[in-house]
Amino acid sequence: MPLLCRVLGADLRDHRAPAVNNPSRLDGATVDALADVLSAYRRLDDHAAPHALLAPAVAHANAVLGVLREARGPHRGRLVEVASESAQFAGWMYAQVGAHRDADLWLADALDLADEAGNGTLAAQALNFHGYVARQQGRPHAIARWFGAAADTPGAHPAQRIGDYLQAAAGLAELGQRDAALRTAARAEALTDAAAALPPPDTAYWLTPAFNRLNMGIFALGLGQHADAADHLRAGLDGLPEDLRSAPWTEEHRAALQRATA
Repeated sequence: MPLLCRVLGADLRDHRAPAVNNPSRLDGATVDALADVLSAYRRLDDHAAPHALLAPAVAHANAVLGVLREARGPHRGRLVEVASESAQFAGWMYAQVGAHRDADLWLADALDLADEAGNGTLAAQALNFHGYVARQQGRPHAIARWFGAAADTPGAHPAQRIGDYLQAAAGLAELGQRDAALRTAARAEALTDAAAALPPPDTAYWLTPAFNRLNMGIFALGLGQHADAADHLRAGLDGLPEDLRSAPWTEEHRAALQRATA
């Protein structure tokens, strides 16, 4: 892991230098290189402990933002998207290690950049991660608010909206608003066919039908339907691609499965 991070860091420095030294030289290859490093870190997140990736992820996000501050020319728009996703990933890493204030600050930056880029998929994902932070904090009002906002974001992918509606419904269920929770979950169900007709967005590649079974489980658990929750959570975990089944972020769902079966 340390060696790979050093290699990735060296690759980033090699591609970044011309753009930093002369903003007018920003080109598509530079933006692609920054995006490729981020993609590698995101894939490592499916295998490595969050603490091991936090510092490299934040360093990369700061590097991208540094390039963006001086960037000019036709490739800047694409760079804004990479910056948004990089800030989003830094926020996600802080969220995973329990540094919630830092997570929210980075996610707020990610949301602003997504709006600047006009990218609804990235905006919805930043709001989704705010909802994740709220769930770790045990704040059901904030859970319902953040995930509801993510689901209603213009330009969000149908698979995102399904997961967000289900998680918003879980927050409403925890508040005792059962009817509102069921109505919100029905909005998720209505998007099933639209989501199945499209591949997941590249920036949220994990949003498969199996993954949204996990969100169904979270929702059922919020309703107190423990047997249904266990069935959905077990099916969701078993249905993940093999390389994702032991990802550190699945621990939340494994803990929920334990609560459902207790």
